[in-house]
Amino acid sequence: MTTTTTTTTPKMRKKSKKIKGSSKHTLPEVKKLGIELLSSTTHINNLPILISIIDNPSSPPHFVLESLLSLHSFFTPLLPTIPSSSSKKTLADSHKDAHFIYLTWLRSKFDHLAQSLIDLSVSQSCDPTLREVLLDTIMEFVKVGNGGKFHSLIFHKFILAIVNSGLDIDVLLDLLESKYFKYIDVRYFTYISLEKLARNLEKMKVSDNKSLADDSRSSMVRPVYNVHHLLSRIPLPEGLEETSSEYEMWNGSGIFDKEVDNEKHAEVLKAKNRKQKNHGDGEKKSFTNDYVPTIANVAKKIKLKFTKVWMCFLSLPLPLDVYKEVLVTLHQAVIPYLSNPILLCDFLTRSYDIGGVISVMALSSLYILITQHGLEYPNFYEKLYVLLEPSIFMAKHRGKFFQLLDSCLKSPLLPAYLAAAFAKKLSRLSLSAPPSGGLIIVALIHNLLRRHPSINCLVHRDGNVTVHDDPSERKEAYDHAKDSSASKDVSSIKPGFDQFNEETDPKKTNAMRSSLWEIDTLRHHYCPPVSRFVLSLENDLTVRAKTAEVAIKDFSSGSYATIFGDEIRRRVKQVPLAFYKATPTSLFSESDFGGWTFNLKDDNMIDDKEHNHISAKRQRKEGS
Repeated sequence: MTTTTTTTTPKMRKKSKKIKGSSKHTLPEVKKLGIELLSSTTHINNLPILISIIDNPSSPPHFVLESLLSLHSFFTPLLPTIPSSSSKKTLADSHKDAHFIYLTWLRSKFDHLAQSLIDLSVSQSCDPTLREVLLDTIMEFVKVGNGGKFHSLIFHKFILAIVNSGLDIDVLLDLLESKYFKYIDVRYFTYISLEKLARNLEKMKVSDNKSLADDSRSSMVRPVYNVHHLLSRIPLPEGLEETSSEYEMWNGSGIFDKEVDNEKHAEVLKAKNRKQKNHGDGEKKSFTNDYVPTIANVAKKIKLKFTKVWMCFLSLPLPLDVYKEVLVTLHQAVIPYLSNPILLCDFLTRSYDIGGVISVMALSSLYILITQHGLEYPNFYEKLYVLLEPSIFMAKHRGKFFQLLDSCLKSPLLPAYLAAAFAKKLSRLSLSAPPSGGLIIVALIHNLLRRHPSINCLVHRDGNVTVHDDPSERKEAYDHAKDSSASKDVSSIKPGFDQFNEETDPKKTNAMRSSLWEIDTLRHHYCPPVSRFVLSLENDLTVRAKTAEVAIKDFSSGSYATIFGDEIRRRVKQVPLAFYKATPTSLFSESDFGGWTFNLKDDNMIDDKEHNHISAKRQRKEGS
């Protein structure tokens, strides 16, 4: 056995050292390394050198681009033949197969390259012009990286890097949305990856109960923001509801061709067994490929993944701004596409119980579950009654809230006491509401009186009613009226007492014994549209054939600006003029200021008074 030794000169050692350092390469050398790698497997050692150029943070973008093009051209035709990382071949067998060792080494280099591309694409130092090329290369590797099938592992690592990145991910999301989210399998695996991430984030939740405002100090905030941002950019599965039998996929082999859901698979097996019994074993082969995925099956799978990822996401401790944004869009962007929308009942009822603006935002989705999906919420109207506060007329989402409030009070089966409680509460709020709120209140009460004739007594009740603001005075007056034997009707015994109680429970408000005296004060409202609109309540609203409901949406988004704009656009037929029987001698009359007098004195008396005042002032100066 002979051994050969090779001696390396200092010049050769210097050259080899230059090759190992990627930052010391020139662009022609990088191009030459790529050409040699593509030309023959004898230059396979150029592979780790090109990968090291991509790994090096100091590599110029054009060096990285040149290396990337060579590596992409090298790996793309080999990926269908390279074994996966989870190959079942044992290590003992691999020692006997030199080719398998070579392919395994290629697989390790490919995995290293894929991870380097992912890290570089979400890096702050990545050149913007290079990011799109990196994304396209990653998605090409995802397309055929798993033996010609969709490489879900690389795609999951890519989604994980995007979610955990401190980079502004809008650039990557814009590219994904415009190029790849139109493919049904990309959306499918995106939902799977986000579901896994949400479950991992849920495990990271701290055990103590933290408020929504404290989440800003948690390390989960950035991933939660990114998960929500990514979910909102994925196109909704509405296109799959159509009758089209075609759907576009990124990977040619697809994800639904080999997957058969349990019910369909069971039906195929039963039909196969029946066919074999009736016609013998000669018919076995005809049932091998009987299952062809239809658009309905694809839509069912996408909806299932869509439901799972949203349920996992909503179980996370959401920051307050994300929480509000989710509630605003939930009824339009999530509920129609869930496989079972009733799963949201716990999340929505918890949100509805919080109160304030959160309850207002949750009302839209909760109303859909109650009216369309059979959700039973016993305390729904009690919670809705509590939301009627003066601040609601200045809320951002007041328009949608008042439209839903009108819809919730539309049922003719609503008890009279409940309709009266809402009418009286709205009437009381008219005393402190802005002019736009006064218009909404009149419109809501108009519809309530028309739908529920039993509460028209609140309008036609005789007697002047005043309010006792002191609770002790109110209780004393009520007890006195209750103990009196003059009449059984409390309101007739104590005409100056308002029976309405400021309670959170509509049953305890005693609204049916009160009246809408607050609405009568709007006749003299300083805003002309309000005083004009109140006159609509003077009609007999019990005659439904001659009256019509008011569209709340015409008033729900009103403000000072809209009222002013409507007024200046009105065509006034009669211009108000000032008419005086005698020429006025003063700007204001004495009747305008009770107790004040504006008597004019003679000019000479005024001059004498001023002269005496000036003389006295001079004497004080001379004396000092």
